[in-house]
Formats: sequence, structure tokens, C-alpha cells
Amino acid sequence: MSVIKDISQIFPKHLFWDVDPKNLDIQDDKDFIIPRALMATTEETFVKDIQPLEQLYSKMQIVRELRKTKERISNEVCKLVARRYHVRQFLRYQ
Repeated sequence: MSVIKDISQIFPKHLFWDVDPKNLDIQDDKDFIIPRALMATTEETFVKDIQPLEQLYSKMQIVRELRKTKERISNEVCKLVARRYHVRQFLRYQ
């Protein structure tokens, strides 16, 4: 994991439409950054979309934040993450 201060250089701007990504702190705002980075992913774009997160966070940090987020993360994204990291499948919506 490298030291990155400005996430606006690695994530698409449309994911953070309501905030200035330059004002987000990598560690303090991980509960916001991680779900947002995967909010618009699909099965086809998942690998490309998750790679920037993996530069910033451990696999377990990504899983932990997705499990507890209140953001609108689809069950499909949760399944893709669980499969990638070989953890028990989890769902946001029953």
C-alpha cells in the first residue's frame, strides 16, 4: 500500500459527485471512500475498479467497510468482493 494523499488522481470524479475528493483523508474517510469506489462497478469492470482500492487498503479493510456501510452497494458487488478475497459471502440487502 502506497502513501497517496489525493484520491482525485486515482478514482473517477463522478464517484464523489457530492464532495471534493481532495478534502478526503485516506484513513479517516475509508468508510466513505471504499463503498463509493465500488458503487458503480459491474462484473465486467470490477477488477479495474477494485485495483485502486487495493493500492490504499488491505483486503480485510475493504471487506469490513463494505459489510458495515450504509451506502447503496449492491449484493452483486458484495458477492464479487467475497469471491475475490475468499471470504464468506455477505449481502447488503436480504
